[in-house]
Amino acid sequence: MSYLVPAEFVTKMVDTGESKIFMSTRDTVIRAYMAGAILALAAAFAITITVQTGQPLAGAILFPVGFVMLYLMGFDLLTGVFMLTPLALLDRRQGVTFNRVLRNWGWVFLGNLGGALTVAIMMAFIFTYGFSIGPGVVGEKIAGIGEARTLGYAQYGVAGWFTIFIRGMLCNWMVSMGVVGAMISTSVSGKVIAMWMPIMLFFYMGFEHSIVNMFLFPSAMIMGGGFSIADYVWWNEIPTVLGNLAGGLAFTGLTLYATHVKTGPKRNLV
Repeated sequence: MSYLVPAEFVTKMVDTGESKIFMSTRDTVIRAYMAGAILALAAAFAITITVQTGQPLAGAILFPVGFVMLYLMGFDLLTGVFMLTPLALLDRRQGVTFNRVLRNWGWVFLGNLGGALTVAIMMAFIFTYGFSIGPGVVGEKIAGIGEARTLGYAQYGVAGWFTIFIRGMLCNWMVSMGVVGAMISTSVSGKVIAMWMPIMLFFYMGFEHSIVNMFLFPSAMIMGGGFSIADYVWWNEIPTVLGNLAGGLAFTGLTLYATHVKTGPKRNLV
């Protein structure tokens, strides 16, 4: 059977979280770097499709190709480890500590950031022919997105900040469902389908993904977006990261762990 029942794949989630905590720093950073780079390229791909077709749904339908590639290769996104590694801590796996979980998050964050920035610079170079001409239609679209999703939130003050936080929660609810989807099936086609659906949903709905934003906002600044690094960090990256952490862990990791590993007592129907 190519499908794992919940009790099986949730145990696999805990095992995976444990293995990531004890992975070497070198491997953690390289895998995170490649994940950030591939997802950034997929974001550029999806925005290009949206601009060329005029159909945001077309971009959303095809964006998950990046997520599928990186997870089939075993690369790591911060959004995924936010959901997986705390489960090993909750399960009291030997040697797993809170500091080691934080260490994993830190190295994955830096790796993702490095990969996303690399692609942001490469794509900016391509769009501008070595910065010798303007950014073009796609580059201008990216710059506009950067402004709308920083200054556009800032004009609403605290309400805007918490709007990003909630969009970050909803995003990683779906993204972590994609991570779990890769574990549900033992066939490549099954994994792809299970990953594709929630990733397409989050992208089309405009939810906030911290790693996509590591590409999007630096790229937008290079393309002439009228906002600062401080605007990006405070009015997007910080609330997005916190929302991604809360959403992936609360809506996916903890609910599955609580009901399939640490299950409640069965009711006595007699």
